[in-house]
Amino acid sequence: MTKAEDTMTGVEHTATEPNDPRPATPNGPGITLDSGSRWARVRFVPPRIGTTLAVTAAVLVSLAPGLLPRTPSAQAVLTALLVLIGLAVVGIGRMVLRRTNIGRNWSGRYALPALVAGVLASAGAIVYAQNWQNQLRAAMRVGTIGPVYWLQWILVTAFLVGLIVGVCRGLRWTVRRLGRARSTAIGVAVVLAMQFVLIPAAVQWRRDAYEASNSFVDPALPQPVSPSRSGSPVSMASWSSLGAEGRRFVTGTPARAVRVYVGLNSAPSLGARVALAIRELERTGGFDRANLVVTVPTGSGWIDGDAARGMDERFGGNVALVGLQYSDAPSWVTFLFGRSAAGESARALFQAVAQHISTMPHPPKLFMYGQSLGAFAGSKVFASDADQDHRTCGVLWAGPPAGQVNRGRAVVLANASDPVVRWSPRLIWRAPDLTGTRPDAPVPQWIPVVSFLQTSMDLLGALSAPPGHGHRYGTDQGTALPDC
Repeated sequence: MTKAEDTMTGVEHTATEPNDPRPATPNGPGITLDSGSRWARVRFVPPRIGTTLAVTAAVLVSLAPGLLPRTPSAQAVLTALLVLIGLAVVGIGRMVLRRTNIGRNWSGRYALPALVAGVLASAGAIVYAQNWQNQLRAAMRVGTIGPVYWLQWILVTAFLVGLIVGVCRGLRWTVRRLGRARSTAIGVAVVLAMQFVLIPAAVQWRRDAYEASNSFVDPALPQPVSPSRSGSPVSMASWSSLGAEGRRFVTGTPARAVRVYVGLNSAPSLGARVALAIRELERTGGFDRANLVVTVPTGSGWIDGDAARGMDERFGGNVALVGLQYSDAPSWVTFLFGRSAAGESARALFQAVAQHISTMPHPPKLFMYGQSLGAFAGSKVFASDADQDHRTCGVLWAGPPAGQVNRGRAVVLANASDPVVRWSPRLIWRAPDLTGTRPDAPVPQWIPVVSFLQTSMDLLGALSAPPGHGHRYGTDQGTALPDC
């Protein structure tokens, strides 16, 4: 009798010699195959209990209820990431316990029952996740999911996990071949190259990309001809200097409201850009309108066109809107690395506008509006709720990050399904405060750590939700502006 065990594949082969009259007898679950000249038995060897527990836990956490519908690829990325983290933790645990006898007597005995329990638990999680996802999709009026969704999820998850595990094993094999000294030297060289060459090059590449995107002039956007718009032939803020988002803002419809916008390239410094905005308001007759709204853009300079249309509707066109760009990077980049610039820009513009209208015999009513990072930055203008109420006629904040804004008499629009409103490191150990959020979709139960991971994943698709859900707000950003 000969016996060989393939430990890499987890399959054990047992065969008899050609002249041995005894057939192979089953020894546990398996399949007996007749190969003609010999009998062969293939017995499945289940993964170790630690591996099963890690994968099962990762699947259960990744399929916990989230805030927004997800594509199968997005769900697979989260599952694969958690599986890899679980396998790494189990691997470290095995290294620590390798010299002990803990678990050696029972790990093999209970490996198969643990695998069966893990498969059943994962199947139950899939059923629950599909039901939850379809509830969200029904509330948001998007298509439901079925078996094809989960097939794609399994394939993408398996591919990602297999790819990363294969790369790690390849690196381990390379280290063993090279030896500890040479591997350490190569590792140090790689770290230094990343710190001094690769990372700075990547940062500069992204900066150049942001600048190029901001400078791009969309030929489909016609330069405004109305003197009540920045970027027009008579404007002191040239069309090319407004930036991509500024050009979209000043060409928006309807055309009744005054729209003033000053881009990063419209003037060389913050003080100069603020002074230019004041001159533009004077030139366009913005100070002569009955209402004036200081709008704080998001990180890239974007001002929601739906909000602008809502303000036009709210005031019947008798309104001036003014915005000042402070960054050309996406909001999440600016939130992490440029929040101070956002607050300084909002404060400088608001103070200049407020000071100017204080000298007027019949000043316009002063309002303030900001969405997302714009709400966060705009709120930094005021020392307190009372200060905000005293210095403005009305304020509206839409989708404020973690709800961190001055409230007072302000109207705060926050969808219950908006991960930007809920996300905070405190979500790891504390349930979010959903006071004032509007219920637009089912809200998942808060689970320590798990809800933080789920909300973090939903941030990536916050703007992909249908209008009125997630981080997307409509014309009510303007129509809901409170009065004095």
